[in-house]
Amino acid sequence: MAAIFAFKCSNCEEIHEGSPSIGYRMPDPYASLSEEQKATMGELSSDFCTITHEDRTDRFIRAVLEVPIHGIEEPFLWGIWVSLSEKSFNRYLETYDEPVDGDCFFGWVCNGIPDYPYGESRPADVVVQPGGQRPKVILHRGEHDRDPLVIDQTRGISIARAQEIAEHVFHRD
Repeated sequence: MAAIFAFKCSNCEEIHEGSPSIGYRMPDPYASLSEEQKATMGELSSDFCTITHEDRTDRFIRAVLEVPIHGIEEPFLWGIWVSLSEKSFNRYLETYDEPVDGDCFFGWVCNGIPDYPYGESRPADVVVQPGGQRPKVILHRGEHDRDPLVIDQTRGISIARAQEIAEHVFHRD
């Protein structure tokens, strides 16, 4: 396998080195709130987010979705947010500083991912990682097998496809 991913960008003509990593600062439901709603209903940190509605509280954690790149050691990384149930969120919060090997939670992907349109939230497993790493997101298969992101996470993508996605995301308006 090649040790490093690098390409000359067709948009800016610069050389980009290292596997692409795209991160979201907040989950889409939080981003869609007005500034007033964020101040009164929301709470956001670098790893946690809550939105308190009159009848429920939505809970989110930051995680990583990996898409392998053929012939490259490091995957394409999407730093995304996933929603968790209250029980799962509390367990993750309780063990945040000392993760428990094997902890895994059900969650919903809460960011739209460019080049991978999807009309709803994607179901996923959220696998806790040791050593201060963010949890890994493993998308559900089965009825979602036709979802291009599920296919790419399972089978990997070509270097050309990784470059295409990176160029699109890095240079969108």
